[in-house]
Amino acid sequence: MKKEYWDVADEQVIDKTGKPIAFWMETLKEFRAGEKKSNEVVSFLQEAHSVPRYWARTLTTLFLKNNPRD
Repeated sequence: MKKEYWDVADEQVIDKTGKPIAFWMETLKEFRAGEKKSNEVVSFLQEAHSVPRYWARTLTTLFLKNNPRD
């Protein structure tokens, strides 16, 4: 996977989701995303927060890269 896929600017995320990266990282932490399959996390962002699929996948990848599973 290319680094550019998850290396996004806060401005891009705000433009596409309405919230900054920090908000999404905290939301995924509270959801315990590190303990779930990535597809489940993507679905959560799409269904519970109306995040477009591309951005749900990007935010999930960004979270998991910064919070690796044990």
